[in-house]
Amino acid sequence: MFEPSNKKQGFSRLVAAFANTCKGLVWMTKNEAAFKQELILSFMLIVLSCYLDISFKEQAILIISLLFVLFTETLNTAIEAVVDRIGFEYHELSGLAKDLASAAVFISMVIAVIVWGAILFG
Repeated sequence: MFEPSNKKQGFSRLVAAFANTCKGLVWMTKNEAAFKQELILSFMLIVLSCYLDISFKEQAILIISLLFVLFTETLNTAIEAVVDRIGFEYHELSGLAKDLASAAVFISMVIAVIVWGAILFG
């Protein structure tokens, strides 16, 4: 497969990918109120999980459920950015894409609540 000559390879590609990841996370933290709120809540709950009398596996599951919420919020924002890039005029499919992405965030939050409830009260 043809690859452009200016495309990074090897370790420099990994460094560039990590830098892009950091830019994305910083942008999300500065510009997306929902992400910032979820990040703060996740941090507080992760700290709380350190004080719970649970196994390491249970703590990992709790943390993963919180990361899943942040993951879906990031995808939601990415979908919104792509839809907005295409155009700001109303289109039924654009609205549907944004609504579905928002629903994914909601579902991830429900999953996190169920996981936390099952481990803490189950």
